[in-house]
Amino acid sequence: MGDYRALQNGSDIRGVALEGVAGEPVNLTEQAARELAAAFALWLSQKTGKPLPQLTVSVGRDSRLSGPALLAAAAEGLQDAGVSVVDCQMASTPAMFMSTVLPGHGYDGAIMITASHLPYNRNGLKFFTREGGLEHEDIEALTELALGELPSGQSAPVRQADLISDYALHLVKKIREGIDDPDHYNQPLQGFKIAVDAGNGAGGFFAQKVLCPLGADVSASRYLDPDGRFPNHVPNPEDPAAMRSIIEAVKEGGCDLGLIFDTDVDRAGAVDRNGKEINRNRLIALLSCIVLEDCPGGTIVTDSVTSSHLGAFIEELGGVHHRFKRGYKNVINESIRLAKEGVPSPLAIETSGHGALKENYYLDDGAYLCAKILIKAATLRQVGKTIDTLLADLQEPAEAVELRFKIKVPDFAAYGKQVLADLESYVDAQPGWEKAPQNHEGIRVSFFDEGERGWFLLRMSLHDPILPLNIESDDCGGAKKIAEKVYGFIQRYDQLDIQPLKTYLGL
Repeated sequence: MGDYRALQNGSDIRGVALEGVAGEPVNLTEQAARELAAAFALWLSQKTGKPLPQLTVSVGRDSRLSGPALLAAAAEGLQDAGVSVVDCQMASTPAMFMSTVLPGHGYDGAIMITASHLPYNRNGLKFFTREGGLEHEDIEALTELALGELPSGQSAPVRQADLISDYALHLVKKIREGIDDPDHYNQPLQGFKIAVDAGNGAGGFFAQKVLCPLGADVSASRYLDPDGRFPNHVPNPEDPAAMRSIIEAVKEGGCDLGLIFDTDVDRAGAVDRNGKEINRNRLIALLSCIVLEDCPGGTIVTDSVTSSHLGAFIEELGGVHHRFKRGYKNVINESIRLAKEGVPSPLAIETSGHGALKENYYLDDGAYLCAKILIKAATLRQVGKTIDTLLADLQEPAEAVELRFKIKVPDFAAYGKQVLADLESYVDAQPGWEKAPQNHEGIRVSFFDEGERGWFLLRMSLHDPILPLNIESDDCGGAKKIAEKVYGFIQRYDQLDIQPLKTYLGL
């Protein structure tokens, strides 16, 4: 029994799992994984009403070095509680959720050992039921259960399953049916050259088990072999080095498309045939094009830092853009809420690449997003077009910057809320500052004068003592002009480290 409440990170468990980084002692131990898995078994039994011996839970991991030991420990905790265990070995986070619903699997719950794109010494646990991933309050309940007496003394069976192959077959079937090419039904991607960059995470299967059976040439792919040291670049579509890598692969290989995944494949990015990123706003725009074809007038839910041009693009498609809060669970849950209220909402997606479709259990699944892109690319080819043509009308800002200000007081949440409250009053008194009429997070302000057209958003970080500032401008040099306006307000707060803003302005 241990106190693991400090390991909670939103709706996940995250911690340091390996020695080797100064100032980062290990706190996600094998004992922690064992006891948290046992607590999940108890929580799942309470939720489903099933006795522990009637439950089956799958466990899987990404390529992190600490993964095998933590997976084994989690399996022991489940076994000791009397729960049957299915060891899925190397898997992706979306595949682990799918293990609760895929034919031939259909387990009561699932645990994925991953810390997404975080450094090699970190790891974590994500928990799923057939209803989806656990929420913040569920993780709180689970860590509370770990403080008490946990079920033990049993020795339930463990078996292995090749989940990732079954999940890949599911994607292959989806793509074949989506393209529906009667002349090349089994291999509808013949003639496509597609580079995949898995960053040595768990995503290499997509090239080998999805694209190859569909007839694609994947010879330009990079870093498909799992290696938890991540020796080539961080597996993260938002990382500049990672994006340079997949762009280089596309250009050097003469590819039609490039695909890149994060470590556990719940996020993705792409590159078109010209080597241009399809990431952040462009990825959202592309997927909006795809889903709105089948859901005219649908609402696309995004996080709060999307470009104003994206909203205009979605409206031109006949859709509705609903800017919500940062945090993939926030975005997904808002889309689910709208759908329950009768508002069609086919897509929930963050600029980070977390994207979830209603048609796919509202699961944030990078591989499924790529499957949708591939279906569209193949159907466009049938009429002589390419993916990049869909984004021709998307305007993009001339400049974009994010600066992060650390709050230096213990009660950082109260301090941050006060800064935002003061900012709201300040904005109302400034001529030419237009506060967003509908904003669910922080304060977003637009400017329309020539030379500084754009906006800024100041908000609280979801979990950290940080106030992030996002700025976009349609004018070269405009972002600094907007930053100067923000500085005029924020310089008064002595418990806020605004050095990043000073550095950006050359002060």
